[in-house]
Amino acid sequence: MNYILHIDTTTKKCSVALAQDGELMIQKELLSEEFSHSEQLHPFIEEVLKESGLKSSSLSAIAISKGPGSYTGLRIGVAAAKGLCFALDLPLIALNTLEIMVQPYEVSPYSFIIPMLDARRMEVYTAIFDETKKWIQETTAEVLTENTFTSIVNEQSCLIIGDGAIKFKTLHPKINASYTSEIHYPVAKDMITLAWKKFNAKEFEDLAYFEPFYLKDFQTTPPKK
Repeated sequence: MNYILHIDTTTKKCSVALAQDGELMIQKELLSEEFSHSEQLHPFIEEVLKESGLKSSSLSAIAISKGPGSYTGLRIGVAAAKGLCFALDLPLIALNTLEIMVQPYEVSPYSFIIPMLDARRMEVYTAIFDETKKWIQETTAEVLTENTFTSIVNEQSCLIIGDGAIKFKTLHPKINASYTSEIHYPVAKDMITLAWKKFNAKEFEDLAYFEPFYLKDFQTTPPKK
């Protein structure tokens, strides 16, 4: 039996999930406006191991949501994942956060599903997937306008998900877009199927060189005078 610990700290939601052979065992998650990941992550890891009756030495791999997302959140999650891998001599599996976001959805009857993560002002981190969740447009940092995605989506229908969808909706975009009733954040349990496939294919990261997928440089807000 193989046990994989999954970690996502890329947004306001901090989450951890433990899976056995690609099946969810236990999950912990918390949505916090204060981004309390540094306080919550390690207790969550300890709790899922304790509740499962497993020791950390029983783990087979660590899976991390690599980004894009919050700069601070990414650093916290990746540091924890790499630390566990080094300490326990485990392989690291890295997954794109936007691909994780689309996993729980049945895309039909839509032609496309478009995840969006808020990236300040009118910019989002986004990508486009088709009805089979195949990549159509790779990850980009997109400044939203009413014409965003018109060249690809045209008159076909699409589902917009994520905390960036709110900004897009206010623009009254010129595409046939639908939105979820609640804000959808990436969570660790939605990493399980993707991570299990990578584990079996032995698609692991080089621990010495692996870094979060920031997509763009960290920006600070100048202090008010």
